[in-house]
Amino acid sequence: MAPKNLDNERRELPPNQTAIKRLLRWGKDHPTIGVPVPKISLKDWVLTVDGEVEKPLRLNWDEFLKLLKVESVSDFHCVEGWSVLKCRWEGVRFKSLVALVKPKATAEFASFECADGYTTSLTLEELSGDDVVLAYKLNGDYLEGDIGAPVRLVVPSKYAYKSAMWITRIKLTSKKEMGYWEVRGYSDTADVWKNDRFSK
Repeated sequence: MAPKNLDNERRELPPNQTAIKRLLRWGKDHPTIGVPVPKISLKDWVLTVDGEVEKPLRLNWDEFLKLLKVESVSDFHCVEGWSVLKCRWEGVRFKSLVALVKPKATAEFASFECADGYTTSLTLEELSGDDVVLAYKLNGDYLEGDIGAPVRLVVPSKYAYKSAMWITRIKLTSKKEMGYWEVRGYSDTADVWKNDRFSK
């Protein structure tokens, strides 16, 4: 849980984070580790939600935009040590989307698959907060490809490698599936307030 506001304007930053003015962009001012921004056509994009669910979903772009939209203002923290305060995201609450597919009693986790092959996962409990959204706008503008368009996950309490970009599939599972960075030594819990960056 984040500490209380030190004043009415600004929250304290998590340990070892420095505030900057905007999100760093993939391929422009952020390391790409050799992976380019995927080219995604809105005409062809589909979000699949399946796995341990009663009613699997496949949503195209127009159908996704018809889901109940919310606005959520939160801080964004990268494991590299930079943070952007008061990002205004617009999109669909994760828990609202999951309610549509009716998770089975066995479902405890969600694995996210992305257009570039990236993966990550979280527990359904971690994804249940009102500030956890599948975002398609930031500060009033539709996302661009280098910050995750058309849809990215936003989980403010976790380092940004948990906030997957370019999402194409959400799979509910009964067992934990470790993601791209987690199998490479990064923390699976990724708690920004505990400075939980790497596996113990």
